Amino acid sequence: MSDKRCTEDEAVATLADGMTIGIGGWGSRRKPMSVVRAILRSPLKDLTVVAYGGPDVGLLCAAGKVRKLVYGFVSLDSIPLEPHFRVARQTGSIPELEELDEGMLQWGLYAASLRLPFLPTRSGLGSDVMSFNPGLKTVRSPYEDGEELLAMPAITLDAAFVHLNRSDARGNASFLGPDLYFDDLFLGAAAKGRRFVSAERVVPTEDLLKEGTFHTLRITRALVDGVIEAPFGAHFTSCEPDYQRDEAFQKAYADAAAGPDEWRAFSERYLQGSEQDYQEAVRRG
Repeated sequence: MSDKRCTEDEAVATLADGMTIGIGGWGSRRKPMSVVRAILRSPLKDLTVVAYGGPDVGLLCAAGKVRKLVYGFVSLDSIPLEPHFRVARQTGSIPELEELDEGMLQWGLYAASLRLPFLPTRSGLGSDVMSFNPGLKTVRSPYEDGEELLAMPAITLDAAFVHLNRSDARGNASFLGPDLYFDDLFLGAAAKGRRFVSAERVVPTEDLLKEGTFHTLRITRALVDGVIEAPFGAHFTSCEPDYQRDEAFQKAYADAAAGPDEWRAFSERYLQGSEQDYQEAVRRG
């Protein structure tokens, strides 16, 4: 299909209760926040969320959408521990948690993208990861070294959402900031038909190299089923070089974790309407 453009709501409509969804980005950096807000508006529930977490995880936890969380960390970067995630942990509102070493999470996504059942790694060995995840197993190298390694199982996703700086209508997309944040692995680990890229701008294919070298074109159309044009779609996280993190808004979001009244006020002000309503509310301040 040459034109894969769709809206956030159309992408979210492909999901169902209980699915495993991967969310790209890293902490409070280049998160597909307009899609997360669309999930908040939907009736979806009992989701398994896989992420290098930031406010995407915090919002979904605060809204009671998460049944299981698979994560390497959950941070707002300038605020080390995501406060809504902290509240969810302290109150026990997430029924199932799988905390992994960052490298293990990467390797699990990579194994799924290669359609392998697992990949061997040293990550996690010598730590309490094995104690907190007793289902993990080790394997021994069949070669002369005989090294014992952790067998990281594939993390297969029902759907994946990532946010990039630029994309064409077919799903070829580029990142113009400092890091890809494993967005290619999230897409590679997801089921065909539910792999979505949101982008600050959708441009003609021939314009993709006008702002970056070919090294930035790490997302190809073969990995993408839907393209969402979402200006400021990563707000309030950063999307360099298009914009920095909105630290003032992030602080207001973090302060909303103080209690149910604060969360209700924040949600009513910013999260009850459409994406356009959200963007207008942010502009009004």
